Amino acid sequence: MNATHFHFHDPYQPLDSPVHRLDPRVKLILALGFILTATLLPVGAWLSYALLGAAAWMTAHLSGLGIRNVLRRSVLALPFVLAALPVVFTAPGPSWLTLSLGPWQIPVRVEGVIRFLSVLLKSWLSLQIAVILVGTTAFPDLLAAMRAMGVPRFLVMTFGLMWRYLFLLVDEAIRMLRAREARSIAPEVPGHRVGGTLAWRAQVTGRMVGTLFLRTLERGERIYMAMVARGYDGEVRMLPMPPLSGPDRALLAGGLLFLIGILLLGWVSRALFL
Repeated sequence: MNATHFHFHDPYQPLDSPVHRLDPRVKLILALGFILTATLLPVGAWLSYALLGAAAWMTAHLSGLGIRNVLRRSVLALPFVLAALPVVFTAPGPSWLTLSLGPWQIPVRVEGVIRFLSVLLKSWLSLQIAVILVGTTAFPDLLAAMRAMGVPRFLVMTFGLMWRYLFLLVDEAIRMLRAREARSIAPEVPGHRVGGTLAWRAQVTGRMVGTLFLRTLERGERIYMAMVARGYDGEVRMLPMPPLSGPDRALLAGGLLFLIGILLLGWVSRALFL
């Protein structure tokens, strides 16, 4: 990969939309409530999943981010959901079909498929609302909203430093990749690679990762000492946020009631079909 094409950017998109203009506290509370609702929904609550998806897509459309963009970025969660794939074969209940793998017969359980699809949808919906949150709210505003909501100061400080050091880490990685390209020989035949075996490449990559860690750690220490020399004491001073306006309070209450209704609908529908 060309080092000049490797970059890390802030997911926040400074657009002018109703979602962008919302108070960050309202967006953060509703996003956390959305994720909590999706987590607490029972297995197989398809109608509730559909309502949550409709709410997320409507919010993505109103924010100007676009439904397609949000769906594309939320696909990153799908590989992690594969960790729940064994439940398809180990869940109790009748089998749907049997897969033949050499001498082994692996039954695919109906309950396992339902559980796996439920985990998949919950994870995907939760990541969609997280993508919308960070795409419509600047990170300093999220930190200010956390402080206003009573999140411990040390935790907010950790989030802030972690976010800033991500850019530091990527900056060091770009420098190392650029230096490697400057010292590499271009292949005589286009499309061919220059270098040793796969084991040799893995060894070089491991050394680069170790060097990256040490360089980032040293640079982080220098930045921290510079911050201390300028009076940093672990507290980022922020102006207090103004009280929520009437429309913001109404939207927050309506959004929470909507999420509670979806949660109740999921549990009631699950109980009726059992």
